[in-house]
Amino acid sequence: MKTVVFEFEIEDDAGKRLDVFLAEQDDPPISRSQIKKAIDGGDIRVNTTRVKAGYTLREGDLVVWEYAPPVAPNLEPEDIDLEILYEDADLAVVNKPHGMVVHPAPGHPSGTLVNALLYHFKDLPGVGGVLRPGIVHRIDKDTSGALAISKSDAGHQHLSALFKAHTIAREYHALVFGPGLEERGTIKTLYGRKPNDRIRYSSKVESGKVAITHYEVAERFHNGVCLVVCRLETGRTHQIRVHLSDINAPLLGDQVYGGKAASQCKLISRQALHAKTLGFPTLDGADILSEASYPADFSEALEALRAGKDWR
Repeated sequence: MKTVVFEFEIEDDAGKRLDVFLAEQDDPPISRSQIKKAIDGGDIRVNTTRVKAGYTLREGDLVVWEYAPPVAPNLEPEDIDLEILYEDADLAVVNKPHGMVVHPAPGHPSGTLVNALLYHFKDLPGVGGVLRPGIVHRIDKDTSGALAISKSDAGHQHLSALFKAHTIAREYHALVFGPGLEERGTIKTLYGRKPNDRIRYSSKVESGKVAITHYEVAERFHNGVCLVVCRLETGRTHQIRVHLSDINAPLLGDQVYGGKAASQCKLISRQALHAKTLGFPTLDGADILSEASYPADFSEALEALRAGKDWR
């Protein structure tokens, strides 16, 4: 859809916060959190100038909003290359590329893993739900690696039960800036959305689910960076990224939890996190262990570190 421009000239609403004022308008009908995102992204300006969501409106201000209506998700099959690590009649494991969203959503209507799955697995529609066929668990858009897929209702129920019981073996490899990081350890915290910031997650919450990450340093480099192997006992959203940041070992390239130093890494342009292995029993009781090779950007960053190159 084309961008729609909304203009508001401030008169009686002087003194209100910008985000509060816009949330009170009938059009466009979106939430206050979405409004804040639009303000932060520069889609909403006051007198042609970018401002913050808490900007106090003044009489005579002109608020201009260039609003792009969300595109409806596309659940059509798409011929997208997909590396299949394991497959049987009920289950599969794929190596998801970094930069690929798992399922269609506003802002990502197509080109997702689900679109690719619908092309590669012809009987997938309806398995696990109409909007997320085949999907039992997710990894972040900018995280690469092994992801389990259900190809049948029996496979979906089987994988769902394994994830609920925390009996699936999941190993992630991460490049972190952790000069003082101990050789191994376990991080166990409460976990939930960060108060006053619904996009981020935090272990600094008063109530929430338990999150457990086991880690071990696999390799150290001269400049404080480590290759760390993480084994998940629970699988909360952003869990590894938050937990390693908590112990002062943030992921290189992580723009959300990396802090000023790690987020400015010049060796990799996304969080340096890869779902390396995924192991579980199949429906017939056979134990499988799928291993996803590193993508090029992770491999190149690792080799640069081994060659003694600086990451900043």
